[in-house]
Amino acid sequence: MRLWSLDPAQLDRAALVSGWREGLLAQAVLLGRTKGYTRHPQLERFRELDEPATGVITWLAGLADEADRRGYRFDRTRLAGVADETLRMTVTDGQLALEYQHLLAKCDQRAPEWAARLRTEPARPHPVFEVVEGPVASWERAVLP
Repeated sequence: MRLWSLDPAQLDRAALVSGWREGLLAQAVLLGRTKGYTRHPQLERFRELDEPATGVITWLAGLADEADRRGYRFDRTRLAGVADETLRMTVTDGQLALEYQHLLAKCDQRAPEWAARLRTEPARPHPVFEVVEGPVASWERAVLP
């Protein structure tokens, strides 16, 4: 499961689509609708919220907005509630940098033209996140080569 902290506009097609699918799984986990993935470390930051499901719904809405801009059709009826436009979470600059490098490595393999474009811009956070100084998150399991 990869719930990107990066701006959905920076995600290539595969990352955007898989992020949607994995975000829907995260929503099901946080609502107690599945027995799998209940201890997945990427869910920790949502569980810290007063309303964890609203957090992931808001995150998913950001992906759906980008899908709309690209002409994709993500089924918003699968969201189990309404996004909270005022919700803000934090992500460290260390975490954002790691995810940016992780995405670049993936795009080098599957979408080199996307990777080349991505290298021309700085990492930006998903609209739900505000960047603060700090190291890679304790829940992160990705290891870069």
